[in-house]
Amino acid sequence: MGSVQFLLKHNKTESLSFSAIGSKTFLELIPEPVRNSLPDSILYWKEGTLYQESDAILGITKELTLPWRLGVFFWMVPRSLRNLLYRLIAKHRYQWFGKAETCMVPKPELKQRFLD
Repeated sequence: MGSVQFLLKHNKTESLSFSAIGSKTFLELIPEPVRNSLPDSILYWKEGTLYQESDAILGITKELTLPWRLGVFFWMVPRSLRNLLYRLIAKHRYQWFGKAETCMVPKPELKQRFLD
């Protein structure tokens, strides 16, 4: 299951919305100097702040159902260690979890969760 599908399933309050990197919304929200230096990472935008790598994951966990919400306790782990683990998983994610051959086409009831 891809990350967006996982988040759609476990964000019961529907507080998360999604945008592709390079989309109109992405280009409007993320300043060009920041865009040019972004790692291959999940990004989380909340109240004018951009979160990257493990900070993004931990911010997102606050929006999820239990037990995933318990991930917030990882804020106690130093960022350098969290990001090291994040990068290791990101580097090997397709090898460990596989890669979808096609992109998900959202069902009509989910389309409002996608910004563009």
